[in-house]
Amino acid sequence: MTAILGITFPIYAAIALGYLVVRQNWFSAADMRTLGKYVMNIALPALLFNAVASRNVTEVFQPGYVLAFAAGGVSMIALAFAWFSFTAADKPRRAIAVLGSTCPNSGFIGFPVMLLIFPDVAGVILALNMLVENIILIPICLVLMDMARDGAHKSVVHQIAGILMNVLRRPMVIGLLLGLAVSVLQIPMPDPATRLFQMLAASASALSLIVIGGSLVGLPLRGNQFLATQIAAAKLLVHPALVALAVFLLPLIGMASPAPDMATAVILSAAMPMFGIYTVLAQEHGLEGLASIAMLMTTSLAFFTLTALLLTLS
Repeated sequence: MTAILGITFPIYAAIALGYLVVRQNWFSAADMRTLGKYVMNIALPALLFNAVASRNVTEVFQPGYVLAFAAGGVSMIALAFAWFSFTAADKPRRAIAVLGSTCPNSGFIGFPVMLLIFPDVAGVILALNMLVENIILIPICLVLMDMARDGAHKSVVHQIAGILMNVLRRPMVIGLLLGLAVSVLQIPMPDPATRLFQMLAASASALSLIVIGGSLVGLPLRGNQFLATQIAAAKLLVHPALVALAVFLLPLIGMASPAPDMATAVILSAAMPMFGIYTVLAQEHGLEGLASIAMLMTTSLAFFTLTALLLTLS
C-alpha cells in the first residue's frame, strides 16, 4: 500500500499545489493557460518525438495495446450513447456526457502517472494513447457533438475529414509523426539534439500537473449534479473495465494481448480523468457548469480509484 501511495500521492500533491498557487493568486488563471500551452505545444511534442524517434518502430507500435485501447474506447462511446440517451435531458447533454466518459487526460495526468510506474516506456505509452485518441475516439465524440447542434450539419464524412485535418495540425501529433518517420527511416539522432528533446520533455510531467490543479480554480459549478456523477462513474469505473475486458478477449479472438506491464498501462490509461479541454468544448453548448462539476468530481475521485486499481493490478 505504501508503494502505491508513493505513486498516487506525488501526483495529487502536485495537482493540489497548482490549485493552491492559483487560489492564493500567486499565479492567475491566465498564467495556467499559458503554461498549459507550453506543455501542449512544446514539452509534450518534444517528449513524443524523442520517445518514438529513439526506438525501433517495432518497439513503438504495439498492436495488442492499440486494439485494446481502441476497442475499449469505442465500446465506451456506444455504451455511454445508449445509457445517456435515457438519462440525459437532450442531445447536447448526451454528447457532452459521452465525451466526458470516453476521452482520458493522457497528456497532463496519464503521462506523469506512467512516468512513476513505467519510466522506461512512459513516452511510448503516451504516443500510443495519443494515436488512438486523436485518430479514433476524439473525432467520433466531436462528430456526436456537432450532430447535437440545431440547424443544418455537414455530412459525417466532411466532419471527420475536417476533424482529422485539425488533428494533423496539432504540435503533439506533428511531433509523434516526425518521430515515427525518424524511427522508420532509422535516421540517427545527434547527441545535442537528443539532449535538447530530453530537456524539454523533462519539463512536461510536473508542470502539467500544476496546470491541472490551477485549472480547477473558479470552475462554474452550477449544473446537473446527478448527470455529472454518472459521467464521473462512467469515466473512472466503466471505461477501464471495458478496456480490461478487451485485453481479456483479445487472445480469444486470435489476437496477441499486450505484455503484462502494457496491459496494466492500457487499463490505467482508460482510468484517467477526462481531458483538460472538456469544459471548453462543453462551453459551445452552454454546458460548462455540468462539465466542470464532472471534471472536478472525476479529478478528485481518481485519487481513490487509481489507488485501488494499482492495488488490484500490482
